[in-house]
This record gives sequence, C-alpha cells and structure tokens, in this order.
Amino acid sequence: MKHTQVALLLLVQGAIAQATTMAATEVTSPVSTLQYLTTQLNEKTTSQSTSPKLFANVTGSLDDHGSCQCSVYLPDTTFPVQKAEELQVIATTLLQKFEAELSQVKEYSKRIELYQQQILNITLRVEHMEQSSISYTELDFQLLKVEINDLERLVTQLKSSVVGSNVIIDQIYLEITNLTILVNQLESMDKNNILAIRRQIVSLQNQLRECEESKNKTTAPPYFPPGSCIHRGLLNVSQPYVVKLNWRGFSYKYGSWGRDYSPSNPEKEIYWVAPLETSGRYFEYFRTYGSFDDLLLFKTQYERRLRYGEGSGAALYNNFFYYHVYTSSDIAKYDINTNNVVVRKALPSAAVNNRFSYAGVSYQDIDFAVDESGLWVIYSTENSMGNIVISKLNETTLDVLNTWQTRQYKPSVSNAFMLCGILYATRTLSTRKEEIFYMYDTSTGEEGRVSVIMDKKLDTIQSLAYNPTDQRLYVYNDGYLLRYDVTFQP
Repeated sequence: MKHTQVALLLLVQGAIAQATTMAATEVTSPVSTLQYLTTQLNEKTTSQSTSPKLFANVTGSLDDHGSCQCSVYLPDTTFPVQKAEELQVIATTLLQKFEAELSQVKEYSKRIELYQQQILNITLRVEHMEQSSISYTELDFQLLKVEINDLERLVTQLKSSVVGSNVIIDQIYLEITNLTILVNQLESMDKNNILAIRRQIVSLQNQLRECEESKNKTTAPPYFPPGSCIHRGLLNVSQPYVVKLNWRGFSYKYGSWGRDYSPSNPEKEIYWVAPLETSGRYFEYFRTYGSFDDLLLFKTQYERRLRYGEGSGAALYNNFFYYHVYTSSDIAKYDINTNNVVVRKALPSAAVNNRFSYAGVSYQDIDFAVDESGLWVIYSTENSMGNIVISKLNETTLDVLNTWQTRQYKPSVSNAFMLCGILYATRTLSTRKEEIFYMYDTSTGEEGRVSVIMDKKLDTIQSLAYNPTDQRLYVYNDGYLLRYDVTFQP
C-alpha cells in the first residue's frame, strides 16, 4: 500500500510538471488541465494492472502558484479474516447450546407427562375417599401427603430450571396446591382423626396446667452465708442495677467504687466512690458514705484526698484504702480514719506505666481485689510476658504471701475480680454485653472457661469489684455506678 501511494504521488507530480510546461507555451483552462491529468492517471493504472479502475474523475483547483491540486481516495481492500473466524466460533457455540437446551426440553416433556399421570392417580384416590363412607386412618393421609410433597418438590425444581415462565408447569403446581388443601380438609373431617386430635388437646391442656402451676411455685436460690465458700463457684449474675452517676459528673468516665468488707464487722456499711481525673490516669480524690441511702442522697459524705494515685484498681478493705502509687511499682495502704498513708511498698517485678493494662482501660497495671479470704492484687510482669499474675497480700505489711501465674494474657481481658480464691476475667462482646469467660482457681492451680453474660449500660467497664458481705459485683461503667447480684452453684 505504501509503495502504491509513493508511485501515485510521483505520477501526480510528473503530470503537474508536464501541465506547467504546457501552460508556458499556450494558455489552457484549469478544467482542461485537470481532465488531461485524470486521463493520464487512468492510462497509467490500466497499463500496470488489469484490475478494476480504482480512481474516478474528481474536481481539482489551482493554487496561487498555478499548481493543480486534487484529492485521491484509495479503498481498503483488505478482507477481515479474523472477524470471520470469530463469527464462526460464536455460531458453533450457539449451535451447541441450542442442542443442549433442546435435549432438556425433551426430557422436561417426558417428566411433565409423568407428573400429570401421577396427579391423575392421586385425584382419583382423593375423589374415592371423598365419595365413600370409609373411615381412613392417619397413615393413609400421611402417605398421600408424602406423595404430594414429593410432587411439589420435583415441580419446584423443574420450575427453577426452566428459563422464563411455562404455563403447563404453573398449572401442575396449582393442581398440587389444590390437592394439598383438599387432603387437609378430608383429614380434618375424618372421625378417627377428630378423636385423636381431641385426645391431643386434652394432653396439651394438662401440660399447660402443670406449667402454670410450676411457674407459680417460685424456687428461691440457695442461700450461702456471707463470707462463706461452701458453694461450687459462680453460676450467674443479675441484670445491672444503676445506682447513680459518680459525684464528679459524666466527664469522669474512669474510676472505681464498691463497699468495704470488714470480716470482724461484716454488717457495717461503708461505700466509696473514686473517680479518676479526666485523663484516666491520675487518682487524687475519693468519697466515703456511711450507708447506701447516704450514697444515693450525697448525705454525710467524707471527701478524702490522696497524693499521687494511679489507675482505677483501688479497693477498700477493713477501713483501709489500697491503691497503686503514680508512675511507680509501689502499692500503698491508706487509713481512711486518720487520712494518712501507713504503708508503701514496691510490688516485686510488676510491669507498670500502662505496660500490660486491661483492654480498653489505660493505666490499670495493678488491680486490687477483695474476697472472702482477704486482699489480692492482679497484675503482670515481664517474665510472664503479659499474662495475668495473682498475688495474695498481707493486708498489714503489704508483703506478698503467695503468687500464681496464669496463661491468660492480661491485655486481652476487659477486667477481673476474685471470688473465694478464684480469679474471674471478663471480655467485651458488644457495646452492651460483657462475658465472664475465664477462671483460675488458686487452691488447685486449675484454669478453665466459663460463660456468664453481663449486661451493661455503656461501652466500657473501668473497674469490677466483688464484695463478700452482700455477695455483689460493683462496676464502674463509663462514669455510672452499677451493681449486680451474684448467684452461686449449689
């Protein structure tokens, strides 16, 4: 194609040169010159090839320099072989699909004839049952129902496999539906089945009566004396009882609260509320109340100020307040009667500075807990690689009496508490549900899984404390004070 274009260009240029020479000798009109050029081009083309004429007469023009200008169009004579091959492949594929669909239609036709014959047989049997006075048993009706259900299932499969709507299939489906209704009506009119249904109704009425009687007989949960551990561990917790918002307001989302446990005077009521600063780390002020009513009414309150407390893991035990000292591994014992720190001591190997705090709660590296046996501390160490470590403390000297290392990673739990020497850990299920899922028994060294669901009012549980006196859980939930009743396994 490129060689043809070059040849034509040279031919046109030669003709123009010749026409220019002739114009110098005699005056020729532009139209006569153009006709001459066209004649020369046709002659050249005819002499080179015997193919049909590729050019036609066109109208030309002279430019300012006296040169003749015209346009030559060459047709694209290439045959589209690739497109023809693609069309042939498509045609072959469509033919194969058509043959497959045609074979399916033949199969469907045979199946439709079979279904129609089965429906006819069932219809005759139902009409005979309807006209005769014979009492049929429940088994007869069940056999009919099984056959009708099989037909309905097969027709449904057939209907889903056919593209588009099919009048015959729709009609068969409608007849099957009518047969189902008719058999149900005959079954309800049968005398033997009516008697059987009456007997079932009487049985259901008796069961309902027994259920109502057992519902009215409320069984009280087993009673276990406060401070005792004769039960077999935690069984369940109640719905949360919302006591109130903490005394510093909604902005103070971090903190802890609970009730003092005094083994020598368990009936004595002292409640404490300890909100942290809004940063969620620094702990300075807390209040105590002489009764639960005083707590509700902010009555006869005593506000105390600590120096350099940290985290929401504090606890009140036998008139002494125990807390973690700010930016250190020290723990302290604070006398609420004299408002003085009486003991301060380092907790050996404790990881601090938010190294292994609970999930969603910052700077609770050291968490105090109280149960029937005394004072505990829950923390982690570098040697435990973040797993929970439990230590029993001497509440007088803060010396570590014994230590247990668990296999539960502390940052994966949301909080923890002690109950009868058993550690229970929680995890977050959703914004409104928490689960007590892990336990470690310090008396046997065994650990295991439990599942006790705790509802909560807001997203995060900042602290969780158990009190042996009233056997309740005290939860600080995003600034709100919640309380749960505990049920034990008998």
